[in-house]
Amino acid sequence: MTEDEYLAATCAFTHFGPARVKLLLSFFGSARKIWSGSEKELIEIGLSHALVNKFLKHRNFFNPEKYFANLKSLGIKFVKISDDDYPQNLKEIPDAPVILYVRGSLKSFDSNSIAIVGSRTMTTYGREVTDKFGTELANFGITVISGLALGVDAEAQKSAFLAGGRTIAVLASGLDIISPLTNKNLALEIIKKGKGAVVSEYPLGYMPFKTNFAVRNRLIAGLSKAVIVVEGRKKSGTFYTVNAALSQGKQVFAVPGPITSPTSEGTNYLIQNGAKLITGVKDVLDELHMQLKVDRGTIEKILPGNKTEAKILEILELEPRHLDEVVRISGLTTSDISARLTIMEMKGLIRNLGQGIYQKI
Repeated sequence: MTEDEYLAATCAFTHFGPARVKLLLSFFGSARKIWSGSEKELIEIGLSHALVNKFLKHRNFFNPEKYFANLKSLGIKFVKISDDDYPQNLKEIPDAPVILYVRGSLKSFDSNSIAIVGSRTMTTYGREVTDKFGTELANFGITVISGLALGVDAEAQKSAFLAGGRTIAVLASGLDIISPLTNKNLALEIIKKGKGAVVSEYPLGYMPFKTNFAVRNRLIAGLSKAVIVVEGRKKSGTFYTVNAALSQGKQVFAVPGPITSPTSEGTNYLIQNGAKLITGVKDVLDELHMQLKVDRGTIEKILPGNKTEAKILEILELEPRHLDEVVRISGLTTSDISARLTIMEMKGLIRNLGQGIYQKI
């Protein structure tokens, strides 16, 4: 095995977390030496007898030839935290995984990324809001990060993908076990079309245990510049992502919801306690000043034409009009027009006069 493969083999022993692997590397000097370390050496550095015995069993049963052949056959690669193509945002968190498995493609501009998370049992309102944010962020060339879970997570990633944007899904299992199964086709389409990636810190064959979702959520926050919460209860997995984001110094945004809706309980609570209330993607970009960093070429790739913009400008030529009126005259959907109006406002082509009324500049 190469040194990189020894490191991947060591990290495949999931009882060693990132901190312990870094400690072992500092003591032994290389992954190869960790792998060949004696029972006595491993115990001398402070590992318990039980943990050492488990690691020795792992070494005996680990089949490197088969393992790395399986990675190759599935189109999965792994990157080390020291590699240039390891996600920059993730490098900056204290408990970043030493090895990250990647199925699909990572790009340098994925550092311009925002996570969208929320309830697995989203409402119709939650779906509409999630589609709006996923689509509009994608239209600005911003990568959408989430966990591929049922509800808000997968809906956000689907919206970004359908808008021609990029999205990265973070799993709590090995990348040969894409779950939930209902969203497997979405993940495979993202990979196939080169529109993002599915990533995990867990080795092949690792099942998605319930306790690992909270651990996984720190990576969703870690890959992102900020986190948007659409819907969620106060006691839900979404709050693990929120807490991770806050501990990493990331901005948390929350979408307000009806006070009568249980799924808006969490977002309204977050707003009461300091999260930034947002009603559109412009609120997010203004807060992060991210629009200044988005690569122009990326946007043009995602937005190949401007026929819709030309049509909107023609409609607004003589007088300001309400969003509903623009939708009616254009014959397009409300979500398409709303997303395009936001983009045109950021470009300086139109002005939002408030109350849903827009004016050509």
